[in-house]
Amino acid sequence: MEEDKISLRHYFSSFGTAVKNGNIFTRLSLIIMGLGHWANGQIVKGCIVTAVEAIFIWVISLIGGTYWPKLNTLGTVQREEKFDPLTMTKTVNHFDNSLLILLFSIVGIVIVFFFAIYYIYNIKQIYEVQKRKEAGLHVNTFKEDCREMINGKFFITLLGLPTIGVILVNVIPIIFMTCIGFTNYDIDHQPPTYLFTWVGLRNFKTLFTSSVSDSFGYVFIRILIWTLIWAVVATFTTFFGGIFLAKFINDKRTKLPAMWRTFFVITIAIPQFVTLLLVGKMFGNNGIVNGICSQIGLTGFLQDIGLVSKGLGYIPFLSKPGWAHVMIILINIWVGVPFQMLSATGLLMNIPTDQLEAAKIDGASERQIFWKITMPYIMFVMGPSLVTSIIANINNFNVIYLLTTDFTTTNMKFANSHGKEVDLLITWLFNLTNNYSNFKMASVIGIITFVICVALTLLSFSKFVQGDREEEFQ
Repeated sequence: MEEDKISLRHYFSSFGTAVKNGNIFTRLSLIIMGLGHWANGQIVKGCIVTAVEAIFIWVISLIGGTYWPKLNTLGTVQREEKFDPLTMTKTVNHFDNSLLILLFSIVGIVIVFFFAIYYIYNIKQIYEVQKRKEAGLHVNTFKEDCREMINGKFFITLLGLPTIGVILVNVIPIIFMTCIGFTNYDIDHQPPTYLFTWVGLRNFKTLFTSSVSDSFGYVFIRILIWTLIWAVVATFTTFFGGIFLAKFINDKRTKLPAMWRTFFVITIAIPQFVTLLLVGKMFGNNGIVNGICSQIGLTGFLQDIGLVSKGLGYIPFLSKPGWAHVMIILINIWVGVPFQMLSATGLLMNIPTDQLEAAKIDGASERQIFWKITMPYIMFVMGPSLVTSIIANINNFNVIYLLTTDFTTTNMKFANSHGKEVDLLITWLFNLTNNYSNFKMASVIGIITFVICVALTLLSFSKFVQGDREEEFQ
């Protein structure tokens, strides 16, 4: 962190030095960015830099003149249609679109931010060229600069397009959806017909409080608890299940290990959504599993001991709270363990043999070797994967959504907030946007989910990923 502060301070201090000690052409480059390049004989580069500045001014004048003045209100003129009986046509007024105002305003701010970085870099670069010229050293031509970008600085060229892609696909949408959480954008305020506006922290207050008409606080706490339980249980059951399965299959005493491995790998070969849909139908209220349970008398037995209501003629594997929670975890074990088994198999084959042999010579049992050598090595290597799995399970949309398509809540508080007892934050968010156009609350839930993922990532890396243990496994 301290190094980052020093680097940032140096970045701006060197810019100040360039402005202070630069000649007249370097300082005039603060106004016309390519002037310093022209003065130093870099005509082509100077034209390109000036063209970039001109395009920036043109784009920002359009965005700044059209959208930025309306950013504080997100528009005031609502769309209206008028029918002209003389011409038999409809006319639409010049209305504001809150969605476009917010989007293009954010795009403009992002453009200004990255242009400012380039602007500072350009002045510093001109100053460096000035110093080289004053010292009688060679100044690169445009062709030499291009050759250097292909050779010496090819990593910058290579990362150029991916960086632009990340900004367009990730950065801008994240900022945009975060801003939506501070507006009243929902089905009653949906552009272009209607406007939406800023409401501050009101949506966050709604998410954390409950009232007679609004039960978001009640639902949020329960879905959050289930999301965290799911993330931890789903991650560790598949993680350790895969390790134990790999240990079992690769044990010298196991017969036909290739056959057992093939049985479990088949689940990976089949697309996950196909498996989940099939299993969901099998355990449905009218599925084949319920048919078998009814025939063998299991359904009646569970009714007698009170685990299934008397009025039901089936076991609610995926249609009632409690039952559904347990079944989702069990089905996820079947889907997730084989993949972890393959990962663990590769690790078990690469554990340093000298440590294993030394432990056997010292009289360590198989159990001691597993817990003292094998597991620490696996945790050391697969720590980052474990962290990723925790975050992935928090956002594991497929398993929950595909297994609970027939789940209907009977809790009115959940129904009022368009949630279900088996929802994760991500599936609740999807339902709010896709079915009820409640973008404001979905955005708030997305922000909370992001904060939780960041916190768990930092905590998990500090606990499971140790960077000072390489020597133990060499």
